[in-house]
Amino acid sequence: METIDEGRAVDSVYLDFSKAFDKVLYGRLMSNVESHGIQVHFLATGVLARGKCGVSHCTTRYLVIMAAADLMQRVPAQGRASLLLRKRARLRQEAFHGSIRGTWPECDTLKMYSQIDQIQKIYYMVLAVVSVPANLLGIVILSCRQCGLSNCTTRYLVAMATADLLVILTEVLLRQISYYYFHMTFLDITPVCSVRAVLLSAATDCSVWFTVSFSFDRFVSICCQKLKTMYCTERTTTVVLATTCTLLCLRNIPFYFIFDPWVIIDNVLWLCVVKPSVYNDPAWVGFSWLDAVLTPLLPFALILLLNALTVRHILVTSQARKRLRGESKGENPRDPEMENRRKSVILLFAISGSFILLWSVSVIEFLYYHISGADPRHYTQPEVIFRQIGVMLVNLSCCTNTFIYGVTQSKFREQVKSLMEYPVTAIIQFMNKRA
Repeated sequence: METIDEGRAVDSVYLDFSKAFDKVLYGRLMSNVESHGIQVHFLATGVLARGKCGVSHCTTRYLVIMAAADLMQRVPAQGRASLLLRKRARLRQEAFHGSIRGTWPECDTLKMYSQIDQIQKIYYMVLAVVSVPANLLGIVILSCRQCGLSNCTTRYLVAMATADLLVILTEVLLRQISYYYFHMTFLDITPVCSVRAVLLSAATDCSVWFTVSFSFDRFVSICCQKLKTMYCTERTTTVVLATTCTLLCLRNIPFYFIFDPWVIIDNVLWLCVVKPSVYNDPAWVGFSWLDAVLTPLLPFALILLLNALTVRHILVTSQARKRLRGESKGENPRDPEMENRRKSVILLFAISGSFILLWSVSVIEFLYYHISGADPRHYTQPEVIFRQIGVMLVNLSCCTNTFIYGVTQSKFREQVKSLMEYPVTAIIQFMNKRA
């Protein structure tokens, strides 16, 4: 009895099925798109349902469901793609890479992808609802400069909150929420998609490097008293933030040129697919390594180093001040200098610690990817879950700073309370005047 290679059979069946779908989708080549589309999908459903195409039952059921879904969708001749097209695009890129190797994703793997998809759909909606108001609240309160923080610290915190807000807008709202809740909008046009990628990368870089700049400013303020008077000024802070933002935006411009359109419908370029040359061209490979080093490897290492040096200096200084003030002999006088420094250090360590904690999973996955040489497209189930958790935690890091301010800064909490009470007070005063 003749044996059939399942991988080749899957390729043959899927390619025939895909060609039929594409023929219907770009129906301007046909005189009657709707009728031909229905016939093609009925034919595909009937042939696959017989189970005699030489593929496993799991594969057959999956293809039958795809054919039935396409039949119900009835894609119009104008070529406006639906959510199903986008889902299938990702499936082709992820699942059908296995068919090139002669394998096919198991039912459990497909079920896992579906479960992750549903979790992320809910997660990103909750994150958008919480993070946007939180960052806006932080920007407004910090800009009033009523939190008892130095002007340098305030500017760094406002810049960090603004960068985090931009990350939320570009990544969560314009990318994740758009993908899950809106079907083929203008955001999916290739040029817009490319600009969105540049903005996302630039905003992420700014968010990360503003945290590094803040850590370095606090390190200079605490550990370098001679340099403090010259470096820790509003002018220097503005120059550092503006220069960092400008350089990072310029560095991310090449991201605009790494994409090709996935489909062309009525002369409109849709979706973004990475060019094959990006994986082989030495210039693009070097740019990829530069991008990985700048975010997040180098910032991760710098924040750890700066915090370690700051802790070491604080411990040494605290012991010296205790001896000078006689605390070693049992006295316990009040030390305003150490109390102010303690508040600044708590804020620094809370922000830096949150960054390190939430980025650690992504950094570990990056190191595993490059050290082991594993292909993310062929990750096992635990590896896929670990990678997705890393991405979700990185996005979560863009809304934690405001809550850190509320926990560590009593004056920030007072400002939040006053801001929440202001509308109620204003309404009451207005009603009293009317009465």
